[in-house]
Amino acid sequence: MKKQTKIFLVLGILLLIALAFFYPRLGNQGPGNAPESSGQKGGNGGEPLAVNVIKLKMETLNNQLQVSGTILPNESVDIKPEISGLVTKVNFKEGQYVTKGTPILYLNDNELQAQYQRLQYTQKLFQTQESRQKQLLAREAISQEEYDIVLNQYNTALSDIKLVQAQLEKTVIRAPFNGRLGLRQVSEGAVINASNIIVSIVNIDPIKLEFSIPERYAGMVTEGSPIFFSSESSKEEVEGKVYAYEPQVDAATRTIKLRAQSPNKSGKYLPGMFVKIRFVLEVKEDALLVPAEAVIPELSGYKVFVVGADGNAEQRMIEIGTRTDTQVQVLSGLAEGDLVLITGVMQVRKGMPIKPTPVN
Repeated sequence: MKKQTKIFLVLGILLLIALAFFYPRLGNQGPGNAPESSGQKGGNGGEPLAVNVIKLKMETLNNQLQVSGTILPNESVDIKPEISGLVTKVNFKEGQYVTKGTPILYLNDNELQAQYQRLQYTQKLFQTQESRQKQLLAREAISQEEYDIVLNQYNTALSDIKLVQAQLEKTVIRAPFNGRLGLRQVSEGAVINASNIIVSIVNIDPIKLEFSIPERYAGMVTEGSPIFFSSESSKEEVEGKVYAYEPQVDAATRTIKLRAQSPNKSGKYLPGMFVKIRFVLEVKEDALLVPAEAVIPELSGYKVFVVGADGNAEQRMIEIGTRTDTQVQVLSGLAEGDLVLITGVMQVRKGMPIKPTPVN
């Protein structure tokens, strides 16, 4: 009897558990609780998904890069003497603007001046002898060999004078080009040689700008390509033009180095400054452009969502062209006037009801 009671008790417990588990599910199958339809629904409990859209129109595509660069001087050099000597006069002021050929420093030339004077006397002597021997040779009073010896002495004296003149010119150090001098590194009375820097000279009108671009844009680089740059000290954009570039790609960085030139009449741009450069690669008229965030990459290509004729989301496969940092050129798959979704592109599905809001 006890065994039967236990069996009935266990069966009763199992029956209660079964009723507790299945009864709620049976109740949910009533007329007011039909299963959710397998069709698409909106983003908020069946409501249409609110999205922003843009209306496509033909635009001008400015394909450009944003890169950083450095300002270089047009010309720059540390001025040094060619010969050793004693500084007798410093003929410039620090920061002074000088023109090409302006004397900036004098070295002691006493010995060279003495040599030059002595050679002048020797040259006059040989010149007189040569003239006299030439007359004698004309009357056949001397041989051709005797005349040639005197002529050689005269020509040698002339060469010695030119040599001393060249050495005398080296005692006057001159500006090699137009530019502004830097800080003086020597004083009068100092003995200097070819390793000593006297002063630096810099020409900064025009300035040069050096920068690099990725190798994939190598085919778009031409001499005369425009650039626009600005510095930390001035947000104003100034135009320049590319005048040269390296004919090879840097294997370490996979970039090409370019140089551009720009006027600098005011002198506010100095060598060594960091600049932000906007490099215009090409300009295309009548291009269809969509924001980069609207384009969804797939294995088979790229797609976007547009507002269909029925007001629901419609998927379009597109072919893309040039990319900029914010926009993508569409070559096929879209037409002018299409409404392209730019928000909600990850939530929307084909045929889903949407509530578009134009933003342009």
